[in-house]
Amino acid sequence: MQFDDDADLDTSEVQDVRGGRIPGGRATVGGGVAALMALILGLFFGVGPDQLGLSSGDGQPDAASSSLAQVQQTCKKGSDANTKEDCRMVAVVNSVQDFWTQEFARRSGTYTPSSTVFFTNRVGTACGTATSAVGPFYCPGDRKVYLDLGFFDELRDQFGSSGGPFAQAYVVAHEYGHHVQDLMGTLAKAQDGVTGANSNSVRTELQADCYAGVWASHATTTKDPVTGKALLTSLTDADIRDGLDAAAAVGDDRIQERFQGRVTPETWTHGSSEQRQQWFYRGFSSGDMAQCNTFR
Repeated sequence: MQFDDDADLDTSEVQDVRGGRIPGGRATVGGGVAALMALILGLFFGVGPDQLGLSSGDGQPDAASSSLAQVQQTCKKGSDANTKEDCRMVAVVNSVQDFWTQEFARRSGTYTPSSTVFFTNRVGTACGTATSAVGPFYCPGDRKVYLDLGFFDELRDQFGSSGGPFAQAYVVAHEYGHHVQDLMGTLAKAQDGVTGANSNSVRTELQADCYAGVWASHATTTKDPVTGKALLTSLTDADIRDGLDAAAAVGDDRIQERFQGRVTPETWTHGSSEQRQQWFYRGFSSGDMAQCNTFR
């Protein structure tokens, strides 16, 4: 996975509040077993922490900005994305949103950009207050993606993913898949409180995987509207394998077997490892979001 060294990164699409403090409220999930269980329940859930029962306080929309504002200071060029993890996430956000902007326009629609918020430990959102334990999530209340970069260590160490830059990119693209669903009015289907292998929650998550694959299919040909050049210049078969491995690592069956020793499909919210791989690859191989209708 390689970015154009000379490309300009748009850090305005990312809010860096790492090291900031939350005004008011408190998180209800701490460390240890509680945090681990929250992570298992919340991983890629796609909606805000209030849906997981993790909200508290007054639901302030944003944490206070860090005085460091690291990405704004250090993430200038594609060369930074090729050497620094947080800058790579900025570049992925830029690429994903360039693609969806152009795809919506091609379909005579309008894409509304979403910010990604980098945070540490806990963050206040329009959906409530959350800790890092819930994993990456999308909050429809403020239409932002929230990400503690430490999650990627958990993905590798706790969930057995092979890791790699594109595994991280898959996570970000999946969350932006939820933003696309929100703009199209389909995200609300996941919030009916029903679980199980055929639930709307599972169908919503699998569609977000498929949308991530659609972006990946076009990533190296999606041109920056300013420069006319693709920001992402190289995506290898090994990268796609890393993405598929990450998708498998967070399948409900894999997580349940790993942490509770048995598989209970009636409680699934995301789909099996095989399903998650299947739908990501379906999006990647077709490059067509019309092929991502998981609700049929």
